[in-house]
Amino acid sequence: MKSTEHSKSFDPVSLEIMWSRLISIADESAAALLRTAFSTLVRESNDFTTVLLDEDCNCLAENSGGIPSFVGVVPSTVKAMFEYIPIKEWRPGDCLITNDPWFGSGHLPDITMASPIFYREKLVGFSGSIAHLPDIGGVGWASDGRELYEEGLRIMPVKFLEEGKENKIVGQFIRSNVRVSDQVIGDIYAQVAAQRICQNGLIQFLEDTGLPDLTELSTALRSRAEAAMREAISALPDGSWMSSLDADGVDERETHIDCRVTIKGSDLDIDFEGTSPQVASGINSVMKYTYAYATYPIKCALDPDSPRNEGSFQPITVQAPEGSILNPKFPAPVAARQLTGHLLYGVIYRCLAQIAPERVCAESGSTPTLRSVYGGIDRKGNVFNQALFAAGGLGANSRMDGYACTAFPSNTGVGSVEALESVSPLLVWHKELVTDSGGPGKFRGGLGQDIEIEVRSDHPIRFSLMSDRHKYPPRGIAGGGDGSCTVVQLSDGTRPNQKARTMLPAGARLRLHFPGGGGFGCPAERDRAAIENDIRKGYISLEAGKKHYNYEP
Repeated sequence: MKSTEHSKSFDPVSLEIMWSRLISIADESAAALLRTAFSTLVRESNDFTTVLLDEDCNCLAENSGGIPSFVGVVPSTVKAMFEYIPIKEWRPGDCLITNDPWFGSGHLPDITMASPIFYREKLVGFSGSIAHLPDIGGVGWASDGRELYEEGLRIMPVKFLEEGKENKIVGQFIRSNVRVSDQVIGDIYAQVAAQRICQNGLIQFLEDTGLPDLTELSTALRSRAEAAMREAISALPDGSWMSSLDADGVDERETHIDCRVTIKGSDLDIDFEGTSPQVASGINSVMKYTYAYATYPIKCALDPDSPRNEGSFQPITVQAPEGSILNPKFPAPVAARQLTGHLLYGVIYRCLAQIAPERVCAESGSTPTLRSVYGGIDRKGNVFNQALFAAGGLGANSRMDGYACTAFPSNTGVGSVEALESVSPLLVWHKELVTDSGGPGKFRGGLGQDIEIEVRSDHPIRFSLMSDRHKYPPRGIAGGGDGSCTVVQLSDGTRPNQKARTMLPAGARLRLHFPGGGGFGCPAERDRAAIENDIRKGYISLEAGKKHYNYEP
């Protein structure tokens, strides 16, 4: 009743204008972070988010291009910070920092920062941000750590800035424990700059609207988002639906995910009971990361058009067994948690496909993302540490073919080849779409890509590979065929361990195949003109046209 009363105090037009204004504040904050960041992970690959919170730590607005794994993370992280630094000790100009995986977004390279926003000497909200650093020490970004302590520097909640001035002890222990300290500290200060822009934007917003704080507006906006999601869920039938998925796992030990989606009225529950127990490898996904990648696909499928805030996810609950790969116990290794968390949308959508196939898509060649990290000494004697971000093909849906080389459910960007080559001794020989990599169907899966890289250092370099889908390709849906499998191979034909660190000798050439997405619907129903267009453009071969689509020229 309280939220309804608050909602009535704003007419719909004014509420929409204010909501858009708050989103623009988060977007301006994101633009500041993007412009001032040092590393290509932020500047080129978009691996960050900015968030505006009310005084009770409810999320009001996120930047439009924020990373799905950060959905709902910042509010709970800020609340966790209160346990270490009570809110009465937060001052104007303070900026708190943490990267604890269980508090934050699931692994140590992600830094979460938060600053209080005061208006007329009253706390009215918080600005928050998360960004993936180029290095966090330890063994580096890798999936073969045996426990969290190997994976890098763990920063419990602490003030990085105290009333606008750097806490020199905190700054020093960060600088002293990472490989590329200039880039790391540069990115942290980019987050600081972004949060100041957010703060200034909110103060100007309050001045312009005459609101004393965000209390009533927050209630109205969150109620509106929650109502939109509940309406979407209510349109589906009540009941429970199950699906499962097998993954490559670690070495010869495969992992398994079970999923049950239950709908009752306007409530939706996702339960992962039956999922594999946690492993001594960095593929474990902490519960917050699991929650993010379980709820975000629901938002995309059922309520894609309305802006999201914390209210969007109130009707959804997520459960995973404690001690499983989707809810590991501390100090489980978690550095490559995306190798498990990104898989969740596939099993969730296979549940929803049983009642609403028109709302879901097939599995993507980017579920999970194939990540590779390179580090060492370049020809000038400089230390480098660089990650390659790229994407496989998007799964097809009931309306269209999947896009080629498009990340989902993550929305990290690829960045330019030129940027990669400018900051590392790596030469990209080719980067091209792969014929027949998309799964056949009435609508074809998006094509994957091949990237070939040569090491141009005079020294061997460290190589960390985080990959899956070598055994199990992205699956089609509603009768669609599977996409291609992952391939990582050196020029001599050897294949490095898919989830381990190794050394690449000087002059080594490496081929990375990012899989194509799964198809949607029976291939026999594909339009003949679409088949001919695919063959003409090289998306599918004539042989594949004959085999999968019964095509005859």
